[in-house]
Amino acid sequence: MDSGFIRDNIPAIASIAVLVYVLSVVYRSQRSHLSYLPGPWYTKFTDLPLRYKVVTGQRPRYVHALHEKYGPIVRIGPDEVDVSDISGAREIHRIGSGFLKSPWYSLLNRKDTQSIFTTTDPKFHNAHRRLLSSPMSELSLKSMEPLIDSRVRLTIQKMQEEMKTRGVADVYKWWFFMATDIIGEITFGESFRMLEKGKKNQYVKDIEMISVIGGIRASFPILVKLATLLPLPIFKEVNASGNRVFGYATESINRYKRLLAENPENPKPTVFTKLYNAGEEGLPDNEIRDDAQSFIVAGSDTTANTLTYLVWAVCRDPEIKKKLADELAEIRDDFTDEDLRPLPYLNQVINEALRLYPAVPSALPRSVPPKGTTLGGHWIPGGSTVSTQLYSLHRDPAAYPDPERFDPSRWASPTKLMKDAFMPFGAGSRNCIGLHLAKVELRLATGYFFRYFPNANISSKYEFNDNDMEQMLFFLMSPKGKRCLLEV
Repeated sequence: MDSGFIRDNIPAIASIAVLVYVLSVVYRSQRSHLSYLPGPWYTKFTDLPLRYKVVTGQRPRYVHALHEKYGPIVRIGPDEVDVSDISGAREIHRIGSGFLKSPWYSLLNRKDTQSIFTTTDPKFHNAHRRLLSSPMSELSLKSMEPLIDSRVRLTIQKMQEEMKTRGVADVYKWWFFMATDIIGEITFGESFRMLEKGKKNQYVKDIEMISVIGGIRASFPILVKLATLLPLPIFKEVNASGNRVFGYATESINRYKRLLAENPENPKPTVFTKLYNAGEEGLPDNEIRDDAQSFIVAGSDTTANTLTYLVWAVCRDPEIKKKLADELAEIRDDFTDEDLRPLPYLNQVINEALRLYPAVPSALPRSVPPKGTTLGGHWIPGGSTVSTQLYSLHRDPAAYPDPERFDPSRWASPTKLMKDAFMPFGAGSRNCIGLHLAKVELRLATGYFFRYFPNANISSKYEFNDNDMEQMLFFLMSPKGKRCLLEV
């Protein structure tokens, strides 16, 4: 068939293509086993509106609006349901429930890779979790607290210096550098030295891009192929960014191997030490590298974003700020995490930040077991995809009255419903392996910040405003302006 024939018959070919698409949509709707569930009429036929919201960083808001209109069980596509029913969400993520991570997670991977986070294989996950959970436990992290503490102190020092030179400190930038350095040190034995460099470089840009494009890549996998085939600048940059993050992980592992070679009898303890010293239970280098990529991304953006919103929210309310600063003023000057753990208001502030600003507010899709299940009074057939999102669970007005209000005092006497709905680090066997590290960082960073800057205020310099802090809700959350400027 020559090009002239195609050119002369473009209208006919386009019409046939549209007809085929329409027929396939109608056929799909008739086959949909979720058509009886509450939801917009068009979700019987297509999930394209949902995918569009993923690309624009608005999926959680879109789905939440559907819950407000249709209820706690809502069809969001021909084969997918979102669940904001608290008991239903708990059942989905309960250990032993049979709800495995859906195939969607495999689309987050580079070709022929999987990690402890993206794998859908329980055996693969268990093997990796068994080796990594011990060094990430509360007990093991105690030996690393001096290291974490020193990085937090350096962060505060850098903020002080920037306030003197610019009149403001970009806390988003400094929290990101801090979290990146800490994950590098405790995982690979060496800091990335982002705090010392003090500037956003290609590494930072790549981590920010990866955090955005992961969910987009899973929603539109064809874009992955286009990125390698079409010479468009955006596709080339996305592909290059992924390659560079792959390279960061590889180089980090190589640096740690050099450290091991220099001192094989007494190696510096890190999270990954056990992976190399587990004998036959150890992991192949390629699997360690793929886990390393997950640690680099998850350990940088997540805690930094929640910390950014925490200090921003506290600084917006003078009463909350004063109450927190007064509590911190009562502890000794050389405080440690042990001094911070029992502080009631500090922990209330952290919980409220994790409620309104969780690092992962978007969907956590799971496959329904073959036998099917009932959630929120609705039968869901086996093989369907059910998702839960913290953006909705953490805004359930039955659990959290006036849910959009930042109110730490609600955690003074939390109800059972509040506790059941609260899952900032996930739940069940696939909960966040770094949750204990995140909690230590949150306590120390918040403690030091409001101890050193009890009178910090949100700045209006450099045209900074609330629009910069609009949440962009991709798979991970981040502020729209990629900055948060505070002053004293």
